[in-house]
Amino acid sequence: MSNFLFPRPLDPTPRQAREPVEGSCAECGAEHLMRYPVLSEGGWYMVVKCQSCLASHSREKWTRLGFVSLLTDQLEDGVEMHA
Repeated sequence: MSNFLFPRPLDPTPRQAREPVEGSCAECGAEHLMRYPVLSEGGWYMVVKCQSCLASHSREKWTRLGFVSLLTDQLEDGVEMHA
């Protein structure tokens, strides 16, 4: 494969973008909550975790393939596909 099509990442340690969340941790009291996607044995989840003690504050089911969006996932409920 050519490096032109798939260039080597510039960052040696890629990091998941995290979104700050207002509030404080119920476990340790720190005001350092972040929201980000997590892949676990049950699939993808969007979680809010304390970045000081890693206590989980919420966990919601996310899209079944994470960042990948299928056309069938975008169809509204009740719409039937025809061959």
